[in-house]
Amino acid sequence: MLHAGGIEVTDAGKPPGANRPARGGDALSYNVGPVFVGRIGRCYRPCPMAAKTAFTKKELDDLRERLVEEKEQLQVQLSTIEEATFATSQSDMSGEVSFDDENADAGTFTFERERDLSIENNVRDLLSKIDRALARMDEGTYGICSRCGKPIEKARLKALPYADLCIKDAQAQARSR
Repeated sequence: MLHAGGIEVTDAGKPPGANRPARGGDALSYNVGPVFVGRIGRCYRPCPMAAKTAFTKKELDDLRERLVEEKEQLQVQLSTIEEATFATSQSDMSGEVSFDDENADAGTFTFERERDLSIENNVRDLLSKIDRALARMDEGTYGICSRCGKPIEKARLKALPYADLCIKDAQAQARSR
């Protein structure tokens, strides 16, 4: 049984449910192409047309250039953070304080160290996302949502060139956290 725009469609002469898989099966077991549900028309399988990117070669080159520039900036930022972290002494990193230091100074140092570690993790995460985006460009799958297989909106990719989810799937992922 297929639903298109909320309208029930069955094969000619077959009762509703005749195309359903055996007990315990799921929607992916149907052998009749994409299965649509409700009025939204959400497809359980990626659309075959979604395999092609909607970007021109110039647009892809511009986005690649932005990604490479951002990657270089993040690598400089990461090396600066790492140098600052390793420049401090071991006693400072462990939080050991002498009798002359005050507890407030130790707390401030600990807070700043945690902040630096958090920034370092965020920079590493962005670098990883940029590397994956560049790999998707090389594979020819850049601009395609990794979850639903539909094209990612151009405005979203211009704002976040390393995005791998369309807005709808990114919102769903954010809600599930």
